[in-house]
Amino acid sequence: MAQISIIGTGSMGQAISTALAKGGHTVELLGHAEAGRPVTGEIVVLAVPYPALAEIAATRGQQLAGRIVVDITNPVNFETFDSLTVPADSSATAELAAALPDSRVVKAFNTTFAATLASGTVGDLPTTVLIAGDDAGAKSALAEAVGASGLRAIDAGALARARELEAMGFLQITLAAAEKISWTAGFAVIS
Repeated sequence: MAQISIIGTGSMGQAISTALAKGGHTVELLGHAEAGRPVTGEIVVLAVPYPALAEIAATRGQQLAGRIVVDITNPVNFETFDSLTVPADSSATAELAAALPDSRVVKAFNTTFAATLASGTVGDLPTTVLIAGDDAGAKSALAEAVGASGLRAIDAGALARARELEAMGFLQITLAAAEKISWTAGFAVIS
């Protein structure tokens, strides 16, 4: 089983922690109070808002070297809810990967809400975690951890696909914020 560190104790951090612990993994949840505590997991999930990524890369970059780093962020303009805040040819995950060149950065969990992670379902279907990244071993290790928890993992392709995953996350957030779907809803993948 994997040793997993989650930075961020909000609803997503707690939901991811609970889901992965169901799979028998050892999970540590680190909040602001543990900012100085080093991470111990070989998989490190950054369950924080997009603006916090730069600070985490600056303060924990050396600790994250060689580890699988999972970016769950959606770089949404929360003032207007009308756009992503990263350039059209980039993604939050690409920016993070550039800031952490010695880490194995992947995108995951950003197209799910905390409620669907906690329940393990979207409607009658299992919650699907889409994973994008350039490191096949990192994606496989995360997919194994996700699968052991009872969730479904799908390899969504290269790190470049993080942009499309962020667009999906943005769409889902804006639909929920406009009350067109509930915060317990989500996209389901049928195959």
